[in-house]
Parts: sequence; C-alpha cells; structure tokens
Amino acid sequence: MTPTDSTTRDARATGTAPHGVVAGLSRLDRFLPVWIALAMATGLLLGRWVPGIAQVLDSVTVASVSLPIALGLLVMMYPVLAKVRYDEVGEVTGDRRTLWLSLVLNWLIGPALMFSLAWIFLPDLPEYRTGLIVVGLARCIAMVIIWNDLACGDREAAAVLVALNSMFQVLAFGLLGWFYLEALPGLLGLSTTTLHVSAWQVAGSVLVFLGVPLAAGYLTRRLGERRRGREWYETRFLPRIGPWALYGLLFTIVILFALQGETITGRPFDVARIAAPLVAYFAVMWTGGLLLARAVGLGYARSTTLAFTAAGNNFELGIAVSIAVFGVTSGQALAGVVGPLIEVPVLVGLVYVCLWARRFFPDQTPIGATPQALRSRT
Repeated sequence: MTPTDSTTRDARATGTAPHGVVAGLSRLDRFLPVWIALAMATGLLLGRWVPGIAQVLDSVTVASVSLPIALGLLVMMYPVLAKVRYDEVGEVTGDRRTLWLSLVLNWLIGPALMFSLAWIFLPDLPEYRTGLIVVGLARCIAMVIIWNDLACGDREAAAVLVALNSMFQVLAFGLLGWFYLEALPGLLGLSTTTLHVSAWQVAGSVLVFLGVPLAAGYLTRRLGERRRGREWYETRFLPRIGPWALYGLLFTIVILFALQGETITGRPFDVARIAAPLVAYFAVMWTGGLLLARAVGLGYARSTTLAFTAAGNNFELGIAVSIAVFGVTSGQALAGVVGPLIEVPVLVGLVYVCLWARRFFPDQTPIGATPQALRSRT
C-alpha cells in the first residue's frame, strides 16, 4: 500500500520514515523519470515525423498558449491543489521569513541572474537572449507545484508562495521588462529591446493557469470534507484523483515537445546554446534557495518549497509574451519554449538531490529513498 498524507505528516513530525515505501510503489510511480524521458522522446518524434501536428496543436489558444497545453496544465495542477489543507494556510502566511525570502529570490535575484547569464552565454544572439530574459521575469506558477509535491515539500506553503508571486507578477512584470530590456542595458552601454506587454495580459495568464485549478481544488476540499469528512476525503477521494496529476504532466510534456519537435531536432546547436544558461540558472537558483532557507533555520519541507518556487518559472506566460510581442516563429519564442524543455529534466533530477539532502536538515525528514510520485503522496 502507498502511504496516506496523514501517515507522511506523522512521519515528518516524529522523524521516522514509513518502511517499504519504495517496494510499495507502483511501476508507474517507481519509474517516473523513465516515463518523463519517454514522454519527451514521444513528443520529439511526433513533432518531427507527423506533418502539420504543431500547427494543429497550436491552432486554438488560451491566453496565447496552445489549448492542449492549457488542458494538460489544468489536469496536472488540480489534484495537487485539491490536496492542500487550506485551513492550515494561515500558519504559512504568518511565516515572514519564508514570504520575504521568496520575494527576494523571485523578484530581485532571479531576474538579475537570468539577465546576467543571458548576456554571458548569448552576447551574439539577441533574439535568444531577449527570450531568456523574458522567461526569467515570469516567475513560478504551475509545474513548480508538481516538483514540490514530488520532493515532499510543504504543500500549503507552495500554494501561498505561488499565489503571492502571481500577484507580484501582475504588478511587476511589465516594469521589470522595461528595466532589464531597456533601462539597464542602456546604462551599461548594451543593446536594448522594447517590450510592450499589458498587466491585463499577465493577469489573464495567472487567472487561467493558477486561478482555475486553485479555485477547483479549494472548492473540492471544502465541499468534500463538509459532506463526507476529512478522513474519507484524504483516504478515499484523493487516491482516486491523484494519478491524474501525473497523467497531466506527461501529456503536457508530450505536447510541448511535439510543438517544437522539428525545430529542436533541426536546430540542435541553437537549442544547446539556449540550454546552457538555463541549466546554470536552475542549478544556481535552486541551490541558493535551499541553502539560504537552511541558513535561516527553515525545516526540510519549507526549504524545499522555497528552493523549487525560486527555481521554477511561469513558462506559459513567457511563451505567450514572446509570441504576442515578437511572433510565433521568432527566436524569442524558441527560447521561451526551450525553457520548460530544459526545466523538466533538470528539476526532476533536483527532486532526487533534494530528497538526498534532507539528511542535512535539523528536522530530519526521512521520507523514503526515492521521490514518491504524485499518486503515492495521497
């Protein structure tokens, strides 16, 4: 049997781990990295070998993002947000250290780091460089919730931090775009780029990709617990919907890679040039977030959440802005699409690193030897 959330929470509180976790995982859960790799390969092959599939998949859009991707993201996020205990969110909002660290990492360090890496790695490729800077301005919103859940982070903290950063995103995205693409390069004597994006466009992306699944998850828990009680909700209902988060993730990966399969396989050197600063960015932001949280005394679960929310990006918004401003065939759009293609394997690997690193935290949170996939966490 796979452990319930209550079992996992008890293990965190007592410092003991549920035995036989890995042996009890299904084949689907145990080989999650394999399924992700297969989903990536399937998408690449579809995009390369099926004529016109990218045009078909991208023919209907929501907030300038392909409808299939939008559906995949909603299916992926809903089960995880339905697991959040919203009556415990108040404790997170009272943790000023976590909130302030998240804001500093996401809105001061993150954009500055991506700006620096883009100019260091891509000084001769202005379109790709601009696309990466736009990605750096679009902070966590969707997949970060999945990586946090896989790494046994704090679900309630993740929901709060994603919502907090989303509000800042609506207010700050356009201003930071002006600063990092026009003002700062001008002061440094570098080439500048104009970015015209409205707060309404950013708000639309946040509403679609966070507001809808968050509202659905909240209402599901409130109504489910009111009618049947928390024990039924967490031991009977959540295990039924849990697998859909993983299915949504794999579906989204297939669609993402299919949309750009021909471009990726046809321009591998360009993709490699874009990938290099992205890998450095994810590694630095995640490591810095985890070490900083550990230094100020946060426990494993909340440190994990801070690290993944710092490293994750709202690629839906980055892609939508690049397409709307520069065009669907632009280098900026390609850089935006390469973002999640690199983020997926890198952050899956960091999930494993995170679970290994839990031994260095004072709360000693041993939750199995390998990440429990989404279905197992119910």
